[in-house]
Amino acid sequence: MVVFLVLLVLIVPLAMLVGAWLFRSWQVIYYGVAVVCAYVFGMISVVAIYRIIHDETVFMTNIHAVFQNNLFLLSGAYLGSYGIYMLQYWTLKQLRRD
Repeated sequence: MVVFLVLLVLIVPLAMLVGAWLFRSWQVIYYGVAVVCAYVFGMISVVAIYRIIHDETVFMTNIHAVFQNNLFLLSGAYLGSYGIYMLQYWTLKQLRRD
């Protein structure tokens, strides 16, 4: 399973880079999905922290319940892949300029 996850971390951003290079419109879709995922990720985090503060529970033990939220995990996974994709994109853009 670990090998599969490592391969996904390597392959997905490269596939995004190739897709954005071949089809310019995909780049806009990647940006839009990243914005939506950032909002979802942020809202789920805020709600989890608010519940802990409101219920006056122990923060360090109850905050981990957010990791059971599949939407949180999916949006975070996309943001991670998108971040690597953007680093690759900016690096290639800089190399082409030099």
